Amino acid sequence: MPHPNNISEILKSHTADLKWQREFYEDLHQHPELSHHEERTAAQIEQKLREFDCELITGIGGFGMAAIFRSDAEGPTVLMRADFDALPITEETGVDFASTNGNMHACGHDMHATALLGACAVIDSLRGQWSGTFIALFQPAEETSDGAKRMIADGLIDKLPRPDVCLAQHVMPGPAGQVQATPGPILAGCDSIRIRIAGRSAHASMPDKSIDPTLIAAMIVVRLQAIVGREVPPGEFFVISVGELHSGDKNNIIPDSAELVLNTRYYDPALAERVYEALHRVVEAECAASASPAKPTFEYFAHGEVTDNDPATALAVREVFDGVFGDKVVDATPATASEDFCYLPQAWGVPYYFWLVGSTPEELLDSPPVNHQSNFIPDYDPTVEASTTAGAAAVLTFLAKS
Repeated sequence: MPHPNNISEILKSHTADLKWQREFYEDLHQHPELSHHEERTAAQIEQKLREFDCELITGIGGFGMAAIFRSDAEGPTVLMRADFDALPITEETGVDFASTNGNMHACGHDMHATALLGACAVIDSLRGQWSGTFIALFQPAEETSDGAKRMIADGLIDKLPRPDVCLAQHVMPGPAGQVQATPGPILAGCDSIRIRIAGRSAHASMPDKSIDPTLIAAMIVVRLQAIVGREVPPGEFFVISVGELHSGDKNNIIPDSAELVLNTRYYDPALAERVYEALHRVVEAECAASASPAKPTFEYFAHGEVTDNDPATALAVREVFDGVFGDKVVDATPATASEDFCYLPQAWGVPYYFWLVGSTPEELLDSPPVNHQSNFIPDYDPTVEASTTAGAAAVLTFLAKS
């Protein structure tokens, strides 16, 4: 593997003209498309990829695609992935390229796609200085947690060369242009859980004739936090949030059922299993305590794996990042958000590395807008430069000639 300083020098010698990135980014930002509906976005990405010397495979798992860059010399195969779907949020950033269609790139996926395309341009301009195969994978539908799975189900493994390592990055709050990296967990695992509670309906003036599912649900909401507060060790991380509580639709009727929808986050899957055992125990006990006429039901969905960076891969890329970015690379604090990226390397059984890039303008660092907020907008210049350079540097960690 080449010395990290060599890769820094290689990057300085690239001849790619990246001025197109701003217009490309602003176009994607102005025309956001929701998961599984990213037709225009995919077309823009494909059009740009056709300018490079690569093999292009489109229509993978919907609007997904891959660009395969091959050198004349044998070497490792490295895959880097970017997502490109948006969210159903009305934008309130005030920028002159803001979306007006009721959707928004509020998670920075427009920046991810722009940066990976920039890394493609850089790698393409450096032919002769690397050997092996570089795959740029553009994934739809990350926000619905099924984009990677759909690409895999559509034969992704058979369509592409098997990578030796997979890479990805995400823009987050933090000083714009700062690269945040760590071995081990960097993004949380997650689950959603739908709980249905049975009751007995009655007139609101006759609560003694009812079995009130709203009351049962309310008691469960309180007791769930007791699980976290009293059964999870203080030094470990676990979150249970109640995202939905539905019960009844008329003011003078006690309903006959209630529904809770929970969302959990964690870094340790074994801890999650212990918490879920406690969750079932608490919910069933509360229903029994109120003489619920039927056992509660539990439906688990929208599972996301912990993004857990391979230590050896993390060390190799971090050494290169240190050489390229100097004091602009820092140890990352694991984020509590979740991703579906790790399903891709897991499908091949290969190691992976995922890092974060700060995107907050300096004047907003005291109270930064965060991903999925209507005023989240990366500080363009330092963010696109860092994320493009980080992508190219990580790829060259494995492909650059010694």
